[in-house]
Amino acid sequence: SRVQYPNDLEYCRNTGITIIDREINPHVDKWEKEGQFPAHRIFKILGSAGFLGVSKPVEYGGLGLDFSYSVAVAEELGNINCGGIPMAIGVQSDMATPALARFGSAALKREFLQPSITGDKVACLGVSEVGAGSDVASIKTKAVRKGDELVINGGKMWTTNGAQADWMCLLANTSDGPPHKNKSLICLPMNLHGIHIARKIDKIGMWSSDTAEVFFDDVHVPCTNIIGQEGMGFTYQMLQFQEERLWGVANVLTTMEKVVQETIKYTRQRKIFQQPVLYHQVVHFRLAELQTEIELLRSLLYHCTALYIKGNDVTKLASMAKLKAGRLARELSDSCLQYWGGMGFTSDVLVSQFYRDSRVLSIAGGADEVMLSIICKYMDTLPRK
Repeated sequence: SRVQYPNDLEYCRNTGITIIDREINPHVDKWEKEGQFPAHRIFKILGSAGFLGVSKPVEYGGLGLDFSYSVAVAEELGNINCGGIPMAIGVQSDMATPALARFGSAALKREFLQPSITGDKVACLGVSEVGAGSDVASIKTKAVRKGDELVINGGKMWTTNGAQADWMCLLANTSDGPPHKNKSLICLPMNLHGIHIARKIDKIGMWSSDTAEVFFDDVHVPCTNIIGQEGMGFTYQMLQFQEERLWGVANVLTTMEKVVQETIKYTRQRKIFQQPVLYHQVVHFRLAELQTEIELLRSLLYHCTALYIKGNDVTKLASMAKLKAGRLARELSDSCLQYWGGMGFTSDVLVSQFYRDSRVLSIAGGADEVMLSIICKYMDTLPRK
């Protein structure tokens, strides 16, 4: 028999399933009711197994693998019986840290990246604001240079992990220049004076993931906490979005497949008009259509990932995959829930959980309409100003 190493894909998947079955799924219902899961404890378990730094540098505790392994991990995390916890893990591993790993100084990587990979620190991403969500260029939070420090004022909205985070990858305006060239990404410790967690936001789904509104009132941080080059924050964040969007697609694929399989199982035993619901042609044909759509989306994801790890610009394809994933999740959850009848309208089954949780996929990380605009830009079909 062959020896299995931590960078072996089968090993990673088997270990991931074990952690999910033992440490996460038995507690999901409780954490959903409480509106928060113990991020520090779960992240430490995942970090110790290598899952928070799969594609991050070995010298900072990562496995040093290419992004396809992050996609594989994201797929396995789709076996968690809710959407909130995988989303929180994804923020830690593939949304708040890619720019830091790629452009950050050695000192910043030691202080923020390494403990995020090991699970000793919880990360969050501060981009969206009350008046600027998908329109990232319109953010108002400012970080004004005063000597060797930046003084930060403003606020962030929809901050996943925000109530538990130890540090934030913050996007802020560091000059008064053009909106695509005046922003910087900053590593911001969340225990600094002037940082206020205003509230935990009550959402229609993703209940176990804490989502915070955060305010900054004259928060002082060293200028050396800027990731990479000052003024390049918008560009860095656009690069981070590519991994975020591909990660989100990979994660939802597994859950969609589970929902279809659970629906097949339920409709096979649930009878109406003296035969199983599944045996009605409208039902089994529709499930066949949905499974086909899942496989087509998976093919687009794998194609896009293969191009990405070779250094290609996949902005258009990643936007297409994100758009399709959000729309398919809505379509699939609605269709499958219908076949569960009254049971689908309860909180006791996976399909209703997915119906609640998956709606955000067409909003977060760039709304469907923004994805369409990006695709149109690459197709050169946008109206000329």
